[in-house]
Amino acid sequence: MLLLVLDGVGLGALPDAAAYGDEGSDSLGHVARAVGGLEVPHLARRGLGRIAHLPRWADCAVTGAYGRLFMAAAGKDSTSGHWELAGLVLQKSFPLFPEGFPAEAVAALESATSCKFLGNRAASGTEIIAELGAEHLRTGALILYTSADSVCQIAAHVDLLPPEELCRCGARARGAMTGPYAVGRVIVRPFEGTPGAFRRIDGGRRDFALPPPAPTLLDRLAEAGYAVRGIGKVDQIFAGRGFTSAVPTRDNADGIAKIREALRKEEAGLIFANLNDFDTAFGHRNDVEGYAQALEQFDAALPELESETAEVDLVLIVSDHGNDPTTPSTDHSRECTPLLAWHRRLEREVPLGTRGTFADVGQTIADNFDAGPLDAGASFLNAILV
Repeated sequence: MLLLVLDGVGLGALPDAAAYGDEGSDSLGHVARAVGGLEVPHLARRGLGRIAHLPRWADCAVTGAYGRLFMAAAGKDSTSGHWELAGLVLQKSFPLFPEGFPAEAVAALESATSCKFLGNRAASGTEIIAELGAEHLRTGALILYTSADSVCQIAAHVDLLPPEELCRCGARARGAMTGPYAVGRVIVRPFEGTPGAFRRIDGGRRDFALPPPAPTLLDRLAEAGYAVRGIGKVDQIFAGRGFTSAVPTRDNADGIAKIREALRKEEAGLIFANLNDFDTAFGHRNDVEGYAQALEQFDAALPELESETAEVDLVLIVSDHGNDPTTPSTDHSRECTPLLAWHRRLEREVPLGTRGTFADVGQTIADNFDAGPLDAGASFLNAILV
């Protein structure tokens, strides 16, 4: 079975989006309108045109199940979204630091890592590296920043701090960010180049997440003896818990290739994958054209991916939040997200409606593997069985 997260692909603002500064956001719809329409016939065949603002594809024939997912937890971060997809709905949101981290938090980071920091504000990663990269090289202080999400990000040039050393620094920083400073993720970002031409290293990012505070779908499946294989950053979001194996990816194309490879193994269990380019490469950089091209490239690859699925394989395509590149913000957006589901024996159209929590996805997967009910969510498995 495959659970595939198209990271940062939203379908429109949630009812409470205004409280997050995201009123009117619509990642997919706004991108489609900005580029004069998207060429996504294969996703439309699975129902995307029924749930997204894509006028060209609204009335095409559909084979598969489709719906919209609402996030029950507060926030709009990847950790909360992925955990909820796995059946764990957070009752308290992670702390945010829109004005940067307090002095005592920075002191704790410096003590834990034996490093000095500069920056310490909410910023776009590419922008703050371009602005402070030269000072970083001159002083040796690492670049510290956050965003509208619950993250502590640390960037360093590879000539000053090799990626493996930066990862060790991130692990120590994770240990320091506790209590009131327990952000969802500590993220390290190696970069290279020279002033005026700095660039982050593709595939160099590493996430250090808090471990989930309670068991998730992944724990349940692993304990039942199923393989739980992570592709992309998903294992890092769960602090590795519940995964029997995991492989990193460089970009969407690499992720798709590794998903196909995993499907060929026909190992009983769950493949949990994340394609991150929509979010990291394009949404956070307000790159509308790049976002559109990534969607179309994924759509073009979908038939080959589908060809690897076995007769009994269930495929679920979802997202964890929005990231509308057409708005002034470069951060995640509080949006509903897509739910597309199919298997080879499903030869009809099945509307799944609006689901009140991402946890419906985890509950359906638990139901599929007869792994017992999770604490949250309602299964839609019976609706898509033939």
